[in-house]
Amino acid sequence: MSDMNGLNDKQGEAVQCTEGPVLLLAGAGSGKTRVLTHRIAYLIDQGINPYHILAITFTNKAAGEMRDRVDQIVSYGAESVWVSTFHALCVRILRRYIDRLEYENNFTIYDSDDQKAVIKTCLKKLNMDPKQYPERMMMAEISKAKERFVSPQEYDREASGQFRKMQVAKVYNEYQQRLKQNNALDFDDLLYKTVELFQFHPDVLEQYQERFQYIMVDEYQDTNHIQFLLIKQLAAKYRNLCVVGDDDQSIYKFRGANIYNILNFEEEYPEAKVIKLEQNYRSTANILKAANGVIANNEGRKEKALWTKAEEGDKVHFSLYDTEYQEAEGVVKEISRQHKNENRAYNYFAILYRTNAQSRIFEEKLLMHNIPYKIIGGQNFYGRREVKDMICYLKVIENGMDDMSVRRVVNVPKRGIGATSIDKMQAYADTYEMSLLDAMFEASNVPGLNRAAAKVESFTNLILDFRDMLKEGVFLSELYDAVLEKTGYWDELLAEKTDEAEARMENLTELKNKIVKYEQEAEHPDLAGLLEEIALVAEVDNVEESEEKVLLMTLHSAKGLEFPCVFLGGMEDRLFPSGMALNSDDPDAIEEERRLCYVGITRAREQLYLSAARQRMMHGRTDYNPVSRFVKEIPKDVITMNGNGSFAVRRQEQAAHEARESLNRKSASVTGKPYSFGNTGGKPAFGKEFKVERLQIDYGVGDRVRHVKFGEGTVTELVSGGKDYEVTVEFDKVGVKRMFASFAKLKKL
Repeated sequence: MSDMNGLNDKQGEAVQCTEGPVLLLAGAGSGKTRVLTHRIAYLIDQGINPYHILAITFTNKAAGEMRDRVDQIVSYGAESVWVSTFHALCVRILRRYIDRLEYENNFTIYDSDDQKAVIKTCLKKLNMDPKQYPERMMMAEISKAKERFVSPQEYDREASGQFRKMQVAKVYNEYQQRLKQNNALDFDDLLYKTVELFQFHPDVLEQYQERFQYIMVDEYQDTNHIQFLLIKQLAAKYRNLCVVGDDDQSIYKFRGANIYNILNFEEEYPEAKVIKLEQNYRSTANILKAANGVIANNEGRKEKALWTKAEEGDKVHFSLYDTEYQEAEGVVKEISRQHKNENRAYNYFAILYRTNAQSRIFEEKLLMHNIPYKIIGGQNFYGRREVKDMICYLKVIENGMDDMSVRRVVNVPKRGIGATSIDKMQAYADTYEMSLLDAMFEASNVPGLNRAAAKVESFTNLILDFRDMLKEGVFLSELYDAVLEKTGYWDELLAEKTDEAEARMENLTELKNKIVKYEQEAEHPDLAGLLEEIALVAEVDNVEESEEKVLLMTLHSAKGLEFPCVFLGGMEDRLFPSGMALNSDDPDAIEEERRLCYVGITRAREQLYLSAARQRMMHGRTDYNPVSRFVKEIPKDVITMNGNGSFAVRRQEQAAHEARESLNRKSASVTGKPYSFGNTGGKPAFGKEFKVERLQIDYGVGDRVRHVKFGEGTVTELVSGGKDYEVTVEFDKVGVKRMFASFAKLKKL
């Protein structure tokens, strides 16, 4: 039975509003998972068959947590509710119906390394220089096209007259053909092919519309266009769609997330009911006031404000250090102090930062203080060479059409089958329109293979032996042991007798642990199911709460997590918000950075420490940047700034100004001229010499001005540079710009 006790009024309303479209604006820490699970239970209580309920989340961890909670509160039928990630949902649908799109149902799912290898092959075939068209760039362009649900043919039409895009179109087309030949899909294809299946086979769509009469989508602000299309297709018949999200936490634009999916939900579904969940159950009142103060400066958002019944708690701490090394030392010393004096476990603390590069100095200081730590977002376990090798062996056993996996393992361990022999067999396969593995089965017929044919035959016999084992019904873990043994992979590592080889053997043992666990937990364990589960694992799911280590991660990786004490470092303009955002012509760039700051602040339950450095080494040079605008947006009554109120911020701004003046003075003492940010000679390096007369300007620091391109803004700094001024303006729409006054032609308002 669904128990409504413990839900606040808004949560209760959200649970009981079951018919028609519903938008739940769920602020950080507002108990949205609790609402979703109780909503599922309430639907079942109201007589809805659990078979008709679908709940979609973004990570395996979130799906697992929701599944566990539903099992706890629903006494009957919980196992029939479909709780899934987008990708897992699509895999299940495609495993059943992808033959309608002329694929085999045992398709392989390619990861980014596999994709890169295919792109490399395409570039080679098309005689395109990978230096001009890097594989990663091509992968990104193709991914963006698929997220927009644009086919290779449509992309080619869009590219008309644009040479570079026309080249991308050729690669996109060749890439998709090769995936089809290999009976493989990449991650974007999982969604693309499902939407395509529904579009061209309405009978399949109708079957799933009947199946999923009540649909719930978590983290809706993170959905991209193709996910929006998929949900729109499934919900079109019954329109019982409940989306849960927070536009203030939309931080994945770089991955294709479209904030307008949530902002325009009521335009897509005019009859939608909107419910705001604003009561926070995570953070103290002061932390929430800080978060509200920052995010209120964004224009592209739905109005809401978090509040709590919890105590005010500590004020937000802001510290300004001389250098990034002193900043890291200060953070680590505070962690050490609390650990020793207040008996805080190390997993009580998290250090968050804007860019991965910032972790290095924190790591060094933690090591010096003998404090255990873990970085979230390191190399994925399944991306390690030896693990990837074994997975590719399993893929070849399962799907002989997967040419990329065949290429990877045919000479691993070394069997004397070189690249030239593989190319000859590939040419044979292309000529007779067969897979590479099928060509290998006919190695004796391949021209010019000679002695290598016997070695190839030895490899194909191994694959046949492994397939026979599967037919005989052996456990997957036994098959895995056989692959390690019969290929000679394990013995080769054993013979190395190095620390690296030992670490690789430990990884292979850990992979076996995964296989055994899958066998124990899966209802009908098979090789396709194992490979599918491995393909869908996400790195963020690997955060072990029981480990007593300080966690280090980027703000993007921290999304969805929470910690008692959070340190947020590098709070300086041009680092956070990033210089790219400040220089962008896209007005949403700064707003996305501010949403990221809001996410960082709301990760903290009890304590929040912000820090900045007066000077920081970036890109090989020392930068002097003012304290982040986001610090200044925090209400003064909830933040302590080095114990001196706003003095620290003013001091940092003065330091940045003095650093610029110091550069001028040093340059003048040597050359007799102020520091130049361009050509250092007396005349231009090329073209006509020009002179700039001493300007008379009618504006100063703090004045409002207008620029012909950037619009209106506030002057934040003026630096005299001989005959001209360097003026810094914080524009309302595009952030901070530095310009020479003679060229800026600013008009005082």
